This record gives sequence, structure tokens and C-alpha cells, in this order.
Amino acid sequence: MVRVSRPMTEWRVVIWFGLVSLTADMVYEGARSMYGPLLASLGATALVVGLVTGLGEAMALVLRLVFGPLADRSGRYWALTITGYGLTAVCVPLLAITPFIGAAGLAVAAALILLERSGKAVRSPSKSTLLAQAARGVGRGKGFGVQKAMDQVGAFAGPLLVAAVVAATGVIWPGMLVLAVPGVGAMIILLVLRARTRDGAVFEGLPEARPVADHESQHSGIRHRGPARTWLADALGRELPAEFFRFAVAASLTTGGLVTFGIIGYHLVADRVVPAAGVPLIYAVAMAVGAVSALGVGWVYDHVGARVLLVVPVLVAAVPSLTLSESTSVVVMGVVVWGLAAGVQDSAVKALVAELVNAPRRATAYGVFAGIQGAFAVVGGVVIGWLYDVSRPALVATVAASQLLALALLWHTVRRTDHESRPRLRPEG
Repeated sequence: MVRVSRPMTEWRVVIWFGLVSLTADMVYEGARSMYGPLLASLGATALVVGLVTGLGEAMALVLRLVFGPLADRSGRYWALTITGYGLTAVCVPLLAITPFIGAAGLAVAAALILLERSGKAVRSPSKSTLLAQAARGVGRGKGFGVQKAMDQVGAFAGPLLVAAVVAATGVIWPGMLVLAVPGVGAMIILLVLRARTRDGAVFEGLPEARPVADHESQHSGIRHRGPARTWLADALGRELPAEFFRFAVAASLTTGGLVTFGIIGYHLVADRVVPAAGVPLIYAVAMAVGAVSALGVGWVYDHVGARVLLVVPVLVAAVPSLTLSESTSVVVMGVVVWGLAAGVQDSAVKALVAELVNAPRRATAYGVFAGIQGAFAVVGGVVIGWLYDVSRPALVATVAASQLLALALLWHTVRRTDHESRPRLRPEG
């Protein structure tokens, strides 16, 4: 293992986490760009695509109710981060076998997609906690914005790589197989980062890893009640502030209303708007837009606070009527709006959660927040998939109504919390 005596600075840790996200996003965003066409090629309907992609996003969120509290109780932030990325690096390339196993292909593909999304749930609370702690002295809006921008560079490059392979071969499975290369790269970078920060002070203030039966926890009032009651209390957000829950519900309405790209990709192929090889190219456009918006919004957030999030419901409401058009140019315009919404959500939302909740409970907060989002994501995925087959005007109207409610709740939340949750650039005591 590589050992470096000089500790890494906060900015360097942020950049290294960005490199991990860049290479890992090449893997799962490259695959995600083709989930709709891949499932369709295996016999899935729009409802099935909506169910699988919606349930996948829900699992990536809801399971954080388990892994967020687990990270805070055990202090094993790094172990969970590495395990989660490992699941993604393994499951995505295995999608290449699904066209060759007959009738089982669709079920296996769905299972691998869900496992890959579960990997995100395993790692995300821990990774976000590590990054929030590292970025506390440089500005969390900037830190999450830079990390997300690099993340989106990978999300742009991955679909381009898949598009090139699919165009060259005429089939989808080699595009999944080639993603094993950036997957290995992500794991190497992550392990080196862990080695280089093992003895540093960048993560000072986080709990250390400890055995589950640590006798000192008896004085904390947490574990002596038993694992089941402890998890339930954490999953219900015990001791988390009311402002956090108001924000979680508002943000989750925008998550549930944002049409999954699985549905968009299915539409593009089913309605012959573009050939299959063109779908990841369009997805790459969304990722490029998301990279720019995440970086810009991170800086804006550090200056104006949570008010920047008020734009998200407006963007989400505009997505269905644009992306489900039969005009390629209109679809591309809608995908740009989709990328803007995703970029703002993924950068500013995490930064605000870090401001609302103190470090010892932050991974739990990310887990609870994601659990609420996940409940909305699975309902949104199923409803949107069903309405796509039944009535697209009803789909557009339903999303618009949900975003009016989201905007009202978010406005109330921002007014109540913006002053208190302005980012603090000084280190936490």
C-alpha cells in the first residue's frame, strides 16, 4: 500500500474524491444511459422500465436508512465507501451477459441494476460525510460543487464511451463490458486516497471505527436498547432538527417528479426518435450540463444559501413535455433542463444537509433524507411509467401539480432555514 508522510490538504482530498467519482460515474452513468434500451431489448415494457429504474433509484436512497446510521454507529466510513463502489464496479460489467441467457436475461438485468443502485446506498452517506468533513474549511458549497462537477465529467465520458462501442458493434452488451476498465480505475484511486489520508487530520472530528459491542456506547444512550430499536430510532430521524425534515419532504417531491432517464431512453428508442447508439449521446449532453450547473451552483450556494434551490421545481415541471416529444431538438432541449435540475439537486442539497446537521449525526441524516427521497422516487417511477403508456398529457399535468406543491414547501423551508443554514467557512469546533 502507498504511504505518504505528508498529510493531504482539504482541497486535495476534495479533488481526489472527485477523481473517484469521475471514474465511477463513467461506469454507472455509462450503463444508466442504456438501461431503457437494454431492458427494452430484453422484452421490457415502459411500465417495467419505470418500475425497475424507479425502484433502483428508490433502493439507492431508501437503503441509506440502514447504511447512514450504520456508518455513524460504527465509524466505518471508509469500509462502507469502498464496499459500495466495489458493488458498482462488479455489477455493471456483468450486464453484458444478459442477452445470452435467454428468458432469464430480463430478470438478471433487473437484479444487477438493483444491486448496482444498492451499492450507491452503501457508499453515499459515508462518502458524503467524509467529503463534508474534508470541505468544511474551504466551503461546503464549493467542495460538493467541485466533486459533483468532476462526477459529471465522468457521467459525460461514460455514455460517450458506451455510444462509441454500441455504434461500432451494433449491439448493447459490449458497451457494458468495456465499463470494467474505469471501474478498476475507480477502485485503485479510492484505495490510494484511503492510504494517503489514514494518518492525516483532514477527517478530524469524525468517530473512529469501533466494534459493535463497544462498551463506551452504553453511556451514549444508543446501543443498550438493542440493534432493532436503535436502527428504528435512527431511521425515524431521532434527534434530527425539524428544519431538516421540512427540507427533506420538499426536495423529495422534486426527486419523485423528475422523469427517470430510463423512461426517456425507452421513449427515444420505442418512438424511434433516435437510434439506440444515439441515446447515450443525448444522456452525455445532460451530464455535461449537470457538471457545469453543479460547479456554478456550488459557488452560488456559498454566497446566497438555500434560495438557489427554488429553481429546481420549475425545471422538473418542464422536463416531461420536452423530453417526451417526438422532435429530436425538443428532446435535447428537455435533456438540458433535466441535467440542470439534476446538477442543482446533487450539489446544493447535500451542502444544505451538512449545514443543518452536526458531524456526529450527518451520515444518519443523509440516510434519512435519502430514505424519504426513495419513497417518492419509487412512487414517481411507477406512476410516470404507467402514465406514459396511458396518457402523456396526464403525465405532464401530474408532474406539474407535484412541483407546485414542492415549490410551496421549499419556499416555506428556505424562508425558515436560509439564515441559519448559510455555509460557515470556519472549521467546526
